[in-house]
Amino acid sequence: MSGTKGISSFIVGIMTTHDPALFAGGLSAKLATRSRHVCGFLGAGTSKACGLPDVAALQARIKAQLQGDELTAFNRITSTRNLEQALSRLRRIQAVVEAGDVVDGLTGSQAKDLDTAICRLIITELTTSQVNLDPVRNLAAWVARANYVKPIELFTVNYDSLLEQALESQGVPYFDGFVGSLRARFRTDMVEATSGDADVWLPSFYARLWKLHGSVNWTWDTEAPNDQVIRLGSAIPAGELAAIFPSDAKYEESRRMPFVVLQDRMRRALNEPETLFLVSGYSWADDHLNELIFDAVGRRPRSEVVAFCYAEIPLPLADKALKTPNLQVITQKEAIIGGIRAPWSRPESTTTLPADVWNDDQCHLGDFAELATFLARSSSAPEPYSQLTEAGGPSGS
Repeated sequence: MSGTKGISSFIVGIMTTHDPALFAGGLSAKLATRSRHVCGFLGAGTSKACGLPDVAALQARIKAQLQGDELTAFNRITSTRNLEQALSRLRRIQAVVEAGDVVDGLTGSQAKDLDTAICRLIITELTTSQVNLDPVRNLAAWVARANYVKPIELFTVNYDSLLEQALESQGVPYFDGFVGSLRARFRTDMVEATSGDADVWLPSFYARLWKLHGSVNWTWDTEAPNDQVIRLGSAIPAGELAAIFPSDAKYEESRRMPFVVLQDRMRRALNEPETLFLVSGYSWADDHLNELIFDAVGRRPRSEVVAFCYAEIPLPLADKALKTPNLQVITQKEAIIGGIRAPWSRPESTTTLPADVWNDDQCHLGDFAELATFLARSSSAPEPYSQLTEAGGPSGS
């Protein structure tokens, strides 16, 4: 009997598939629910879809432009760290090294000079590279039409200004935590506000843009208490430190710095009831951010996280999704839906599906450019994709 049961389980396992039409129809229906709290989380893959380098490519480009002692120090620090970890290490050295002391072969002033050089090269690469704004413009077109009861919240770990450009090109009003134009100040009270805080609460038609790792136009105002972060009206000038990728040293100086406040905003957004949290272009390599997401799906069963992956499913994400039915993972060739990992089934009639959903026997929603096209057609008014749901049939066989 046990042998027969094992064979049956094996047969079911190899025959299970996921239906792309059913998934697309279900996602569209969720996006059409006005009462939903809808959020997006965008990683480096979204900017890469527009033509900018990802973290690995950015690190290689910086290495190619450094020279002499700075290149030697950069190679040493990045031998066991990526670019963001290297920046954090340099800032820790600046914070703790006293005059004349050396850590990782650097004095405090040398660490600051290298930090400044790296930031300048990052800004140059992210502001002068040729880009195609169509993917983020499609995302912004969706945000512009959204009519949810709660504001759309976009979280990103990207430093570039592509999202700002796209939102402004579509005439989308948005709030990024700062008030002002030329030297904007961070307003913690407005970031943490709820609809009950009438004096600082912005209307729901204002999208929220939260840049968790800073931006090319954020810098430190050294004349303000605790070196406050300000947002400039353009990319920071040469010689100034960019406030990108927070360091532990800055956390110690002030627990209310933007980085801490914005990560807390993400935690609270994930824990709001009926949240639909769409993740795209993220490598799932940040343990702290992963913990925020995984904790929320474990404690909020009526909320959902949908992770769109361009290629392979990262191991920590797969492990969690297999045990958490409200965490779904979508790739071109397979998906984890309802805790079941299986390939996509080929629709009986591919003509019923747009190319951004299904083409060349693959589901293309893992590609941010295709996902943005899908979202651009979506609406917070009921109806889209009802035909897809009818045509799709049941998931699995």
